[in-house]
Amino acid sequence: MFRGVTQLTLDSKGRLAVPAKYRDALLAHCAGRLVVTADPSRCLLLYPQPAWEPIEHKLNSLSSFNPNTRALQRLLVGNASDVEMDSAGRILVPGPLREFATLEKDVVLVGQGAKFEVWDQEKWNQQMEDAQLFKEGVPPELDGFSL
Repeated sequence: MFRGVTQLTLDSKGRLAVPAKYRDALLAHCAGRLVVTADPSRCLLLYPQPAWEPIEHKLNSLSSFNPNTRALQRLLVGNASDVEMDSAGRILVPGPLREFATLEKDVVLVGQGAKFEVWDQEKWNQQMEDAQLFKEGVPPELDGFSL
């Protein structure tokens, strides 16, 4: 279970050091094999490989005749890249994905349960400033939900 926001720095080669608090879990769960892909919000999604595979399978099983479905397949599956943690716990974020999410140096890793989001730090900060939940009312699935 991945949670929390961690500020990180990409090195000059585009490598991201996975925080130590997640490394052991990732090594145990997926031997450090991860999948990174694009997200419609212009951040990156980082999945342990076993968590990504059913998502990829489901996306690929959808009809590509629907233009919206096809666009999502292109974005998520077409940009998916296998990455592996090195002995120092770093992953190399592929250049095209760094460009897509405008990742340069300062980034944040945001735990989202079974996956992470990787954001440019300025974009993340703006996202948090702009956060306005439930502008159009509470979704029905949250009726009765309490924190």
